[in-house]
Amino acid sequence: MIDSTIRDHCLPAEVDRRAASERLARLRTVLAAHDIGAGLYFDAVNIRYACGVRNMQINTTRNPGRYVFVPVEGPVTLFEYTGCGHLAEGYDTVQEIRTAKGVHPFYAGDHHAEHMDAFLEDIDELMARAGLRGQRLGVERAPTMVVPALMARGYDVIDASITIDLAKSIKTPTELQLIRASVACTESAVAYMEERLLPGRTENEVFADLNKALIAGGGEYIETRLFNSGARTNPWFQETGSKVIEHGDLVALDTDAIGCHGYYTDMSRTFLAGDGEATSEQKTVYGLAYEQLQYNIDLIRAGVSFRDFADRTWPIPAEYVKNRYLCPVHGNGMTGEYPVIPYPDIFHLVGQDGEFAENMTVCVESFVGSEHGGPGVKLEEQVLVTATGVERLTTYPYEPRLLS
Repeated sequence: MIDSTIRDHCLPAEVDRRAASERLARLRTVLAAHDIGAGLYFDAVNIRYACGVRNMQINTTRNPGRYVFVPVEGPVTLFEYTGCGHLAEGYDTVQEIRTAKGVHPFYAGDHHAEHMDAFLEDIDELMARAGLRGQRLGVERAPTMVVPALMARGYDVIDASITIDLAKSIKTPTELQLIRASVACTESAVAYMEERLLPGRTENEVFADLNKALIAGGGEYIETRLFNSGARTNPWFQETGSKVIEHGDLVALDTDAIGCHGYYTDMSRTFLAGDGEATSEQKTVYGLAYEQLQYNIDLIRAGVSFRDFADRTWPIPAEYVKNRYLCPVHGNGMTGEYPVIPYPDIFHLVGQDGEFAENMTVCVESFVGSEHGGPGVKLEEQVLVTATGVERLTTYPYEPRLLS
């Protein structure tokens, strides 16, 4: 029976294909700016970013069985999983489809060395056809032996993940349409789940409702299992399990949802199970998380450097530092993306140069849970950087019983 409370949030196929064309143009611009003649992408999300074609995204992330060759100018060649060439129909981003070579041992067993030779011949041909002999070749997340084989062939190989991360960080106009559709789908799924978040049900049961509504609404999958209740909310990153949700529990969710059109909707909310009142301890940690989130959102402006932002972030009280979230802000697009901005005390170890720019979409994170135990609260918003500040893309309501 069709659940009439769930609607499909996907936009027409031509919108998705227009976004793919815009992304390809942006990727080529960034490759050229970094003096890279062509990019060779194995990561399933990056293949989709570059040409728009989806195929078994989770499976082929684990088992790299397809890849795409993107020259700065000239035909894009998609090396597709056997028998799947039809998936690119309708996309003007792909000019040629070939069957991928079994350069990963999973696909060719003891014969993968022979497939490597054929793979190298393909790359030689494509580089020559694009007039790129002697120019740098960007490669990302390839099977282990691909890069040394290319270098032995004489190629000047550079890590292409850096350039595609930069390309992905600025969203095109049509991408923003797809992102808004993904947010609508995900927030609708969260509302469906919250209606069924009842004491006496297990975390797994309620989390299954979120998955059901997301996929029925046009979404694709959820990357993590971050949905916990009661004592399991602190520390964070305890995966969804068979615990029964009890009356008065805090229940924390991080969506990590690949929603419509492959775009990542990453928002967090913490709920109060049942119809009772919150305790003072619950209100305290919720209030701190809410304060951190709003404070850090207000710091984001186009032109603000990542270092300056980190230095000015909300000062976390001492007892909550140990269990804080990994970072206060990270980029967001088809998955978690560049930039990842660390806290000021570790910026010298893992920070990076750069600044917020118009049309970046980023997620602002907060987790507050005492190192001495007690409840934890996870809150997060996805925002669009504009010329004057930010637009909040996620607008799901907070829990009024916890805000005081």
